[in-house]
Amino acid sequence: MIDRLTIERIKEAADIVDVVSEFVSLKRSGSNYKGLCPFHNDRTPSFYVSPTRGTCHCFTCGEGGDSVGFLMKHEQLTYPEALRWLAQRYGIEIEEKQLTDEQRKQQTEREGMFITNNWAAEYYSDILHNDVDGRAVGMQYFRQRGFRDDIIKKFRLGFAPADRYAMPRKAKEKGYNLAFLEQTGLCYKDNKGELVDRFSGRAMFPWVSVSGNVVAFGGRVLDQRTKGVNQKYVNSPDSPIYHKDHELYGIYQAKKAIGKEDFVFMVEGYTDVISMHQCGIENVVANSGTALSVHQIHLLHRFTSNIVLLYDGDDAGIHAALRGTDMLLAEGMNVKVLLLPDGDDPDSFARKHSADEFRKYVEEHQTDFIEFKTKVMLQGVTDPIKRSEAINSIVKSVSMITDQIVRATYIKECSSRLGISEQILITTMNNFIRNYRDEQRKEEERNNRALQRGQAQPTQGQTQTANPQPNAGQNTAQSAPATQPASSNDPYGDFPPDDAFLPPEAFSQPSQQGQAPQTTQQSAYVQQGTTTQTASTGRVGVVPGGDLSVQELLIQFVIRHGEEIVLENVETEDGATISLTVAELTQIDLSNDNLTFDNPLCTQILEEAVAHSKEEGFKAEDYFIRHADYELSQLAIKLTEDPIQLTKSYQMSYDIDRLKAQLEHLLLDVRFEFVENRIAFVRQEMGLNSGDRDKYINLIAEFQQLQKMRMAIAKKLGRS
Repeated sequence: MIDRLTIERIKEAADIVDVVSEFVSLKRSGSNYKGLCPFHNDRTPSFYVSPTRGTCHCFTCGEGGDSVGFLMKHEQLTYPEALRWLAQRYGIEIEEKQLTDEQRKQQTEREGMFITNNWAAEYYSDILHNDVDGRAVGMQYFRQRGFRDDIIKKFRLGFAPADRYAMPRKAKEKGYNLAFLEQTGLCYKDNKGELVDRFSGRAMFPWVSVSGNVVAFGGRVLDQRTKGVNQKYVNSPDSPIYHKDHELYGIYQAKKAIGKEDFVFMVEGYTDVISMHQCGIENVVANSGTALSVHQIHLLHRFTSNIVLLYDGDDAGIHAALRGTDMLLAEGMNVKVLLLPDGDDPDSFARKHSADEFRKYVEEHQTDFIEFKTKVMLQGVTDPIKRSEAINSIVKSVSMITDQIVRATYIKECSSRLGISEQILITTMNNFIRNYRDEQRKEEERNNRALQRGQAQPTQGQTQTANPQPNAGQNTAQSAPATQPASSNDPYGDFPPDDAFLPPEAFSQPSQQGQAPQTTQQSAYVQQGTTTQTASTGRVGVVPGGDLSVQELLIQFVIRHGEEIVLENVETEDGATISLTVAELTQIDLSNDNLTFDNPLCTQILEEAVAHSKEEGFKAEDYFIRHADYELSQLAIKLTEDPIQLTKSYQMSYDIDRLKAQLEHLLLDVRFEFVENRIAFVRQEMGLNSGDRDKYINLIAEFQQLQKMRMAIAKKLGRS
C-alpha cells in the first residue's frame, strides 16, 4: 500500500512531457506538445500534452489523463504499478516491506510475469559474467562477435547454463512463483512434470518493451551444436505479456534516437541491431525474421513516419524488403530501401565501418521503394505477361500511399520509368483503391452481422476485444451501425475529393441516414429515496449542452470555479455575515431539495471542494486533476480538457455576477431534468396502476404538481 503523501510526491515529480515522450514522439505546439495518439490508429497528430496542467488528451478518441493514467492505459498497469514505475524513474523511495508469500500470491499475474522475466534476465546476465561455463562459452561467443562490455550491458545479454534444471531451481530458491516461469515460456515441463529451462546452453537476448520491461527472450545455440542445426534461435512463445507481432527487438534502446533522427532502420536480426549500436547507429530495430505486422508499424509510427529497410543484398534480403512495403505505405510511412553489398549483412557491415561511413553509405545508396521495386521486378523481364504482373504490383503499392500529392508524383514517375500512359496507370490505381475500399466495407458488414448475432470474431487488423488495453491501430469500427462503413483502417478515408484519381463520392463521408437515434439523456441526478437511474452518455466532451450531461456540466463548473466567491455578505442565523464559494452554494442549493449526484465521484468532488474552498491558495482544478484518487483525477481531467487552448488574454473572465448567473442556470437545469424524468416515471406508473383507484388518484395529483413545477422552471430557463 502506497501512502497518500508518497502518491502526491510522485505526481508532483512526474513530468507529463517526459513520461509520454517515452512512448510517443512529441513536437511543440504553442504552449503544449502534440503527437500521434498511441491509443488508436492516428494518421495526423491529435494527441496533446499540456505541461502546465500535467495532462494529456486525444481529441479524436478521447483517451488521456495524467502521467499515472497514461501509463495505466498504455502499459496495462494497475494504479500501484504505474506509481512504482514513476517512483523508480524519478528516484522517489516507496517504503514497502518485503513481500510475504501471501502478498506475492496477491500480485497480479501480469506484474508477476514482468517481475519473473526481469529476474530471469538478471540471472542469465550473472551467469554470463560470473559462472565458469558462462564466461568460457557465452562470453567467448559475444567476444567473437566483437561486442564490447558496455554493449553487452546495454542489451542485457546473458547465458543460460547447460543444466536444464538450474534456472527453475534458483527461481524456487528465491521464492518466485514457478507458474510464471511456465506462463512466460521461460520453462516447460518434461515427462516427469519437472520444469525445464527452455533456453539451456544458449546465448540470451532479452526482448525489452518500449516501457523497459523484459517481455521475452531469444536464445542462440552455441559451440558444435550449431553445425547442421536448422533452427539456431529459439524464441519465447506468445504469452499474456508478449505477442511477437506486437514487439520489436531493440525498440527500448532505440526510441530516443529514432525521435531525434526522425527515421528508423529496420533490420532482421538481434546481432544486426547490436552491431549497429556499437558502430554508433542507434535508431535501429529488428522484427527478427517474422512478417512485419500492423501493430509493429503503429509502434514505430509514434516516433517517426520515415523508415529505411536495411537488408543484405541476397535473394532473402530482397524478399524481406518487398514483404512489408505495401503495409508500411498503407499506414502512412515513408519507405526507403537499402541493400548492402553482396556478402554483407547489417551486422558485418557495421563492424567494418564507422558511424560516419555507415551514414554516408546510406545517404548515397538508399532508394525509394518505387525505384527499388521497379528494378527488382522488371530487370531482365521480357515476357509480356510477367511484365504486366510486375507493373500491376508496382501500381498497387502506389495505391497504398495515403498522401494524394505523393501518389500523383509516383504515378508520373512510374509513367516515365515504365513507358506507359499516365492515364492507364491512374485507371489501374483507381481500381485497386476501389477494390480496397470494397473489401473494407464488406469486412465491416461481416463484422456488424456477426455482432448482431452476438458472435463477432476479430478479423485481420483487429485486436482481441478481451484485451483491456486498446492497442494502437485497434479496429474500433466494429461497434459502428451496420449502415455506416467504418473508416478507421481506411488510408483514403480522410482525403478530400480528387477528380484526377477518384470520383468525389469515393471520398465522401459515410451517410448518417439509417442510424438509430440516440437515446434522450436521462437525469444525472436522483432524489433521495427514489430509484431513478442515469443513462451514461458513453463519451465525455467539452461542449456545453453537447456531450456533457447536466451532472457533468455542473461538476465541471465546480472543478473550474469551486473556490471562487459567488455570494458576499450573506447573513447567517446568528447575525454574522459570510461569503459563499461556488462549491458551497452548490452544496446548499442541492441539499435544500434533497438532490444528490448519481455518481459518487461527483459527490466526493463537491464535498472536497467545499472542505477546501476557503483555504488560502486552493485552486479546485489543480487540486482535482492531481488528486491521489486515480478515478477522481481521471474524471476531473476529462471534464476540464479543452480542444482549444486559449492564451490568458483571450480566456473568458468571470466576475461574481457572471459566476452566479451561470451557476443558477446549471442548478435550474438539474431540477428541470429531475422533474422531466419524474413526470415520465409517474406517467408510466399511471398506466400500470389504472385499476387501483386510490393510487391512480394520488399519481394524477403528483403528475399535475410536477407539470406546474416543470412550467415554472422552464419559464425561468426561457424554455417553452
